Amino acid sequence: MHPLLSLCALWLLPLALMLDEDSPLDCVPRRSVPYHRDNAHLFREEGVFNYSTMLLREDLDLLVLGAREAVFALDLKDISKKQAVVKWEVTQKQEEDCKNKGKDPETECKNYIRILHKSEDNRMYVCGTNAFDPECDYMSYTDGKLVLEKNGEDGKGKCPFDPFQRYASIMFENSLYSATSMNFLGSEPVLMRSSPTSIRTEFKSSWLNEPNFVSMTEMPESDFSEDGDDDKVYVFFSETAVECDCYNKLVVSRVARVCKGDLGGQRTLQKKWTSFLKARLDCPVLESQLPYIIQDTYRWCDPQKRWRDCLFYAVFTPQSDTSDLSAVCAYSVSDISRVFAEGKYKTPVPVETSFVKWVMYSGDVPIPRPGACIDNAARREGITQTLDLPDRTLQFIKDKPLMDQAIQPIREKPLLVRRGATFTRIIVNQVQAADGNKYHVMFVGTEEGTLLKAVNYDEEMFIIEEVQLFQPPEPIKILKFSNVTGQIYAGSDYGVAQVPLATCERSPSCMDCVLTRDPYCGWDKAEKRCVFISDSQGELVQSVKDGDASLCPEADPVKPVNQTIWPGGNLKLRCTAPSNLAITTWERDGSPLTPEARLQFLRDGLLILNASDSDAGRYRCVSTESSKTEPFSTAVAEYEVRVGPADKGGGTVIMPRAQVSGASVAGLQAVVALLVVSLLALLAWNFYKGHLPLPWHCGKRNRLQTQVTHEHGGLNQNAPRPGLVEEKPLVVGTDNGRSNNNHTGEAVFSAAEERNDPNVNLPTLKYIDDESEI
Repeated sequence: MHPLLSLCALWLLPLALMLDEDSPLDCVPRRSVPYHRDNAHLFREEGVFNYSTMLLREDLDLLVLGAREAVFALDLKDISKKQAVVKWEVTQKQEEDCKNKGKDPETECKNYIRILHKSEDNRMYVCGTNAFDPECDYMSYTDGKLVLEKNGEDGKGKCPFDPFQRYASIMFENSLYSATSMNFLGSEPVLMRSSPTSIRTEFKSSWLNEPNFVSMTEMPESDFSEDGDDDKVYVFFSETAVECDCYNKLVVSRVARVCKGDLGGQRTLQKKWTSFLKARLDCPVLESQLPYIIQDTYRWCDPQKRWRDCLFYAVFTPQSDTSDLSAVCAYSVSDISRVFAEGKYKTPVPVETSFVKWVMYSGDVPIPRPGACIDNAARREGITQTLDLPDRTLQFIKDKPLMDQAIQPIREKPLLVRRGATFTRIIVNQVQAADGNKYHVMFVGTEEGTLLKAVNYDEEMFIIEEVQLFQPPEPIKILKFSNVTGQIYAGSDYGVAQVPLATCERSPSCMDCVLTRDPYCGWDKAEKRCVFISDSQGELVQSVKDGDASLCPEADPVKPVNQTIWPGGNLKLRCTAPSNLAITTWERDGSPLTPEARLQFLRDGLLILNASDSDAGRYRCVSTESSKTEPFSTAVAEYEVRVGPADKGGGTVIMPRAQVSGASVAGLQAVVALLVVSLLALLAWNFYKGHLPLPWHCGKRNRLQTQVTHEHGGLNQNAPRPGLVEEKPLVVGTDNGRSNNNHTGEAVFSAAEERNDPNVNLPTLKYIDDESEI
């Protein structure tokens, strides 16, 4: 191993040791909901793909959806109802130009809508890749129609060229902030503000080094600021680390921020950010010696608290194929802000090797502090805007935009770690449960088109359910949440799904409702059903932290089902576990059953084989599920099994029956029909070729033979039968092998006449009509 690679591994090893060894990495969803059209409202337009850009227009009750070459306006309450659509397609010339540049005309040379933002005049700003020539325009919704103004603006630096390249953007006070690439090749990454004064990052690897942008958000840090601070824009991305002396490229996660009022420098950093700072973002996951890579973030803020109490939830995935874990980490905005405001910087130091080593800067830091926004302290020094900053401060930030300290998550470990489907997107919603406490519920999209619903209860990872939204499975590429409708909107290449925050009706009993530990749901004692807690005024049973099902009233007993089976027959008793965390067991007449040759324990029931009189009795399927308090058991199904014919009281006699329908029967019928057709075709061919005589010809032949026999008065039974052995030399002698076979019959007849042989059977020779028989 290269010595530098060893040093890199040792440098990152502490990250892997920050998670407890007993963490439940195989966190299993309590309930798995397979795909069904009733799981969600779905929208999809035939021939349109890539539904990955969304804008919630709650003022218009619309979900504005950007796809490939189309923008849709959907009913916010039911997205299956399309209100309007506008097409934005590339021209044939644009497609040809794109194709000539080496791009795929069927996929890349289309217009993928990538930016949708609301402007202050209620119009919408929309940008598309436009066959690798990005373009932007304004769009309005009037009289139930979407209308593009068709005043095209150059989209370079605002919208990506490549439709499959990650990007980020927000519109803040009518100024568009975007993080993408400036050129066709994607080799000039940029964080840019387009208006009112255009400003961007430097094209230096120390600023952005092969970045993969993830998300962007603004923070109103000027609100109630005692220091007169400025609002910030935060950008999350991953990039190749410049500070690691690794032989191979190492990718790390980053967060960067700039100040809203930044105008660039006067001489140094002209029209460049003077406030661009970035720091490493860690999400330590056990089993990994390489840092996990950020994929998406969600900013959550309590409207009743200040911005310092806001949180960033982020999704992370491994950068190597040796791990299949995904994680969610949460970060405090105040922790991030503190690193930028007070932390040490990193500086490049040339060494004897070809590498540039980055170390913590320990020298004097210029005043005003490099990368800081203009605040009251700077104003007192006569610096009212970034154009007034001294060159020493600007040169420092130009060379050293990287902070030395890495930002750690809350409690220095993930909130959720799961093995399996890769996490892609996340949104978080806060709900107040029946116990009066508020909980943050995480909704996480995956590569397999499922939506996870999870909560971290006092450092306990718990996945409430996993719902399959798309069939066939498609990665979830965007998630949005509407406070107006209380609905979640998920987009993929295939289509868009709309799902509620909770589906309490999936719990049929109080025990199941409580063990689900969903803070949105509780068991209504009066209505005897699991309900949304905000919709109920009655007494509710809920225990989200402990899952204490002993709080439930006694459930009604399960009604037994009569089943009768013949001796020697087979019988299946169905029983499905109510959750993935439950274990089912079987009892007969109150005694536990153990698997044996004739009793097969299946995932969905019990199979009794070769039944005998001893198999009669009352069978009971019991589900047992553990919670933080104790295991809880309940009867799921009960059967009264009798061996013998059904009695007058009812019951079911299980007799073998021929299968008359189904895929296997249809397949067998098709095979039989094919065989019959093949046999008929074979017979027809043989009849045509004469290999087999036709039935009516056979009857005619027999009649002729009988007639000739009678005309000759009958043949002597002891006389030798004429045969072809006697006739073959005659045929050969007639044409010496040169005559055409069509004349063979004539030669035979002639020879017979010359010989005047009464023993020659003329009718028999007449029926030699196939060349193969001669």
